[in-house]
Amino acid sequence: MLDFETVISRGEDSEKWRGAKAKGELPLWVADMDFPCAPAIQQALRQRVEEQIYGYTTGMDEEYRAIVCAYYARHFNWTFDPQDIYFTGGVVQAISILCGLLCEEGEGIVIQTPVYHPFRRQIEAAHRRCVVNPLIRHADGSYTMDLVDLEAKFQDPGVKGILLCSPHNPVGRVWRAKELQALAELAERYDKWIISDEIHADIVKAGITHHVLDALCPQLADRIITCTAPTKTFNMAGVECSHVIIHDPQWKALWEEKVVRQLCISEPNCFAISALKAAYTQCDEWRAQMNRKVDENARWVEAILREQLPKAIVSPREGTYLMWVDFSAYEADPQMLDQRIREGARVHFNDGVMFGTEGAGFQRINIACPHVILQEAMTRVIAELKR
Repeated sequence: MLDFETVISRGEDSEKWRGAKAKGELPLWVADMDFPCAPAIQQALRQRVEEQIYGYTTGMDEEYRAIVCAYYARHFNWTFDPQDIYFTGGVVQAISILCGLLCEEGEGIVIQTPVYHPFRRQIEAAHRRCVVNPLIRHADGSYTMDLVDLEAKFQDPGVKGILLCSPHNPVGRVWRAKELQALAELAERYDKWIISDEIHADIVKAGITHHVLDALCPQLADRIITCTAPTKTFNMAGVECSHVIIHDPQWKALWEEKVVRQLCISEPNCFAISALKAAYTQCDEWRAQMNRKVDENARWVEAILREQLPKAIVSPREGTYLMWVDFSAYEADPQMLDQRIREGARVHFNDGVMFGTEGAGFQRINIACPHVILQEAMTRVIAELKR
């Protein structure tokens, strides 16, 4: 069995843990894991370090591209031309670039709130217009797309496309095939593009299937751009390695001119190459066990909240290692809720407001950590909210 329970001491350059120890705080916010990387990835990086020279590499050569293609074919039945793969340092970087490439200043891009906060940030940083298509929240805490409202937004000729979060961060939905097909049909009808952020694709609850939009709707491949990465799944965000899959020849030419030639963003560094090859060829069992551990943690959180804070509404988690919880029954003021959890309980979740106004009263909890950390954090929060 692989080890997901040993607490690893992380240094002060960890975004998640920096300053936390001095405050006596438990950080369950930034979306990286507190699990050690798979042994195969660790070994691949050691071997690279032992080479002693870290010079120029062959980058995304034929072998690299074949490994990426094989991984997605194996896990998602998704096949594509290896030459459609483009490198970026991260998915947020890719989204920022694409917002600037695919539409003009002042034109609109749809987001489905509450949603990963860099979506809005990067749209606005590019001086594009953020068009909100809120998800529909149901009594049990689950969410669905509001396709009627989306169609109304798509009828605006100034709206050029949509940023899709699939699986959805923070609400934890894994979109069903029919939902994705309906969205894609609207995009085709109104001539819109779709940027599909699928960085959480590997992290799904047992019994749930993630559908890659591009694989599900191959007839619309020329209007879909997919953002992927090994970094979320295999806990190696610090290595900086992600991919953009582009099929449309005009968009490919635009990316090659503006990004590859002008910005010189084109190749992974030597450590990213080693880590990716190990992750995508030797770590399927680690991936499976990680998912089982995350499912186990999610069940435990659901059970303890049901028992100790029964008025908290836990959105059903289908994907990601994040949980979306409405604590408003225990503290009506969202700002005070966050303050009580941060300062009273000394636990750092993500304040739901950062994902949109619809997140008021919610907290996003990163459950990808050893049980001892999760248990202590939830014990503190429960005690504070019972006060």
